[in-house]
Amino acid sequence: MAALIACAPPAQAQPKLVEKIKKEGNKIVIPYEKYVLPNGLTVVIHEDHSDPLVHVDVTYHVGSAREEIGKSGFAHFFEHMMFQGSDNVADEQHFKIITEAGGTLNGTTNRDRTNYFETVPNNQLEKMLWLEADRMGFLLDAVTQKKFEVQRATVKNERGQRYDNVPYGLVGEVTAKNLYPYGHPYSWLTIGYIEDLNRVNVDDLKNFFLRWYGPNNATVTVGGDVNPQQVLQLVSKYFGSIPRGPEVVPVQVPAPVLDFDRYVSMMDNYAKLPMLRITYPTVPVNHPDEYAIDCLAEILGQGKNSYFYKKFVKEQLAVNASVSQSNTELAGEFSMSITPFPGKKLVDMKTTVTQVLADFEKNGISDDDIAKYRNSREADIINGLESVSGKVSQLAANQTFRGNPNMIGSDLARVQAVTKEDVMRVYNKYIKGKYALYLSVLTKGQEDNLAGADNYAPSTGGYKAPDYGYAGLKYNKAKDDFDRSKIPTATGNPMVKVPDFWKKDLASNIKVIGTKTDEIPVVNISISIKGGKLTDAANPAKAGVANMFAAMMEEDTKNYTAEAFSVELDKLGSTIDIGCDVDAIQINIRTLAKNLDKTIALAEERILNPVFTQEAFDRIKKRTLESMKNSANRPTYIASTLFGGIQFGKNSVLGWPTSGTESTINNIQLADIKNYYQNNFNKDNAEICVVGDIAEQNAIKKLEFVQKVKAGVVALPATPDVATPAKTTIYFVNVPGAAQTEFRIGYVTNMKYDALGDFYRAGIMNYPFGGAFNSRLNLDLREDKGWTYGARGGFGGNKYTGTYTFSSGIKANATDSALTDFLNILKEYKAKGVTKEELAFTQMSMGQSEAREYELGYQKANFLSNIQENNLPADFPKKQNDILNKMTVEDVNKVAAQYLPNAAKMNILLVGDKAMVWDGIKKLGYDVVELDKDGNVVTQ
Repeated sequence: MAALIACAPPAQAQPKLVEKIKKEGNKIVIPYEKYVLPNGLTVVIHEDHSDPLVHVDVTYHVGSAREEIGKSGFAHFFEHMMFQGSDNVADEQHFKIITEAGGTLNGTTNRDRTNYFETVPNNQLEKMLWLEADRMGFLLDAVTQKKFEVQRATVKNERGQRYDNVPYGLVGEVTAKNLYPYGHPYSWLTIGYIEDLNRVNVDDLKNFFLRWYGPNNATVTVGGDVNPQQVLQLVSKYFGSIPRGPEVVPVQVPAPVLDFDRYVSMMDNYAKLPMLRITYPTVPVNHPDEYAIDCLAEILGQGKNSYFYKKFVKEQLAVNASVSQSNTELAGEFSMSITPFPGKKLVDMKTTVTQVLADFEKNGISDDDIAKYRNSREADIINGLESVSGKVSQLAANQTFRGNPNMIGSDLARVQAVTKEDVMRVYNKYIKGKYALYLSVLTKGQEDNLAGADNYAPSTGGYKAPDYGYAGLKYNKAKDDFDRSKIPTATGNPMVKVPDFWKKDLASNIKVIGTKTDEIPVVNISISIKGGKLTDAANPAKAGVANMFAAMMEEDTKNYTAEAFSVELDKLGSTIDIGCDVDAIQINIRTLAKNLDKTIALAEERILNPVFTQEAFDRIKKRTLESMKNSANRPTYIASTLFGGIQFGKNSVLGWPTSGTESTINNIQLADIKNYYQNNFNKDNAEICVVGDIAEQNAIKKLEFVQKVKAGVVALPATPDVATPAKTTIYFVNVPGAAQTEFRIGYVTNMKYDALGDFYRAGIMNYPFGGAFNSRLNLDLREDKGWTYGARGGFGGNKYTGTYTFSSGIKANATDSALTDFLNILKEYKAKGVTKEELAFTQMSMGQSEAREYELGYQKANFLSNIQENNLPADFPKKQNDILNKMTVEDVNKVAAQYLPNAAKMNILLVGDKAMVWDGIKKLGYDVVELDKDGNVVTQ
């Protein structure tokens, strides 16, 4: 075939304005301007001056659907390579430049697109556009074999961490393989197969870039505190000369058609419980039936009022049961998932599904079903407009897949147009009597627990690899009239405005803090009732009572069943969530402002009128225990559960899991829940934070119901300091077959949270060591060695204690080498300290990042709650910046010497495959103690 050669556009060509969309009245819309550059690049600009931030998104219309048999996972692998430098950006500099600018960044790949994005202070816009353009137009000459191999190893570790080494991690892969025809681009996961990752080479990478990463297959979307004409000028400068790539036409493949029920099975080495996954092929994104099917999925299997919850979970047939609908560019999938309790047969679950569907057909669809779907989706859409990144992401996705950024109003109208008749119609069209894929997930010892005998295997016959036009591609660089090697400098500094707030002290020493913000019509209220995990100290044999109490508070009330309560919330598009913190039961309320009164009435009912039934208690207890057992083979779960006990000792409440353990949960009775409410759920010293579209006086009035809570003070236990370990000990837990070893390393610092003291200074010191992406630890273990998907270390602290913890999932056969590297890097940093360059990077990055601290409601709430809980001055961020900017190399090194772990006196927990790593660990010379999965010493 002829070579595909791209040419630069004429110098005199100008961007073409396609449209300008403005906000009119109360219409929900994201205002923007849309342009197309002569080289085919689409540019969408959203102007929003509410925060001193800019979000840049570059979306390429290519994902794993542009791959082929034998080369799966390449789109995602290529995403990793796009962060490895380009002609004018050195290796490992992309993350550093953005982090130093006070920004955050990432990239994601799915079936149909790959996007790269960053949120930065508004003075860093030009630098971001320069970075993105450099890798669009100038990537390939910077690609080296070493970078290629390191990122290939990193992707393998990501697959191990997210798919291969977790319960049910491969369910999606097996489903895709058997639902779609052989060779269909959806028949493999975006992460790809290991054998395919091993097969690809650098030439494959270069061809992929040349074929799909042209400006005519991309959309640059910029939103935030910007001037649209300035944005357009900068985009034209940096992207305009990049040659147009080969033409890209839409993917066209037939939808999957099943002509009989397909039964397949898989063995899961990590799951303790079997699972049944039933999948029906449905419709792609933007199909007229999309929202009706989404509503059907909600009615059948989402929330406490759903058919699946009431039948499977409420009647204690299953630990979990749900229904979901996913829509992507080429197809849709309607999935039912049931994880039964031990002893239940998957074939019986299948029969019960048939019964549930028959009940649904008999009962039909209620007005409440439609109302709660419409209102909850409306709330979801409005909540998505809270951040500049959320708005930009919507614009970018709609342009990429629908050719029109202005779809939010249309989508809301389509949601509101869903009727009962629509939902029943799509049920009859796509589900009732239709063939499906039945996947039985099997566990060891229950190999015969099948929903049906396997009767299907994908046929490989007739497959013909697609011709994507890779032959003859040539790399043609842009020719510029400016020097691209010069990094644009930031102009000025972002004008960061700390939220104004009000305070109010109420009776019983209840403290309220709040701020009004009307960017979106939403109100958030958090109520902190003193108690929480620390109260478990009164009865160690029943640790987990507080956490179970929080779960029970989401069940029946005097005037509502849990199911009816869920319906009322969904009809308002509101949420009331109750959870357990270290020293409090936390109640979080979120609602559209127009529904505040009704939501408050429900919150009052939930808090003042709970009904603790034996049925709900037995169900929650049973589900909690089975969930724990089902996680018992996960190295991450084991490491996270056991490390607290190793750090603080088994007799300290601070070291116990908030959820408790299997043995302590078994000891808890319904009377313990009732006693907690009677003795520990008291209003005295409560703390309340209000953020949203509500003024102070109105907020105080709405909170009057809190005074109806019983008075009383909860006594919390003393938390004495913990001695530093006398010597470093390695604790090891064996998980046979684990492809990765989970690392937890640290010690109890006893350094409590202090916004302006040593705790804050320790965070500054740790930033270049283990806190930033470009930290010494992450660069070595991930970027240089490719042993992990990520490595982090840092200080944690609250009013009671403080810790240092390093955590990572490391490739199993690199366990001893990675531990050696960690120890060497720790010793060097502790002995020699930070460099001037690292300190300057830290000061720039942490200082500039304040612009991102107050954008969202939860960020404002965290800021206010911190002031309230720790009695901080209103200007503590300014004081922190003063400390940051005045710190010298000597100051940082002093903190490092004092607070970083001593390599000879710390705790090391490793969870992995003993057969692969034991000998290497033993050779390191430390005492090694083997533990079982409950933390008990294993006798050798």
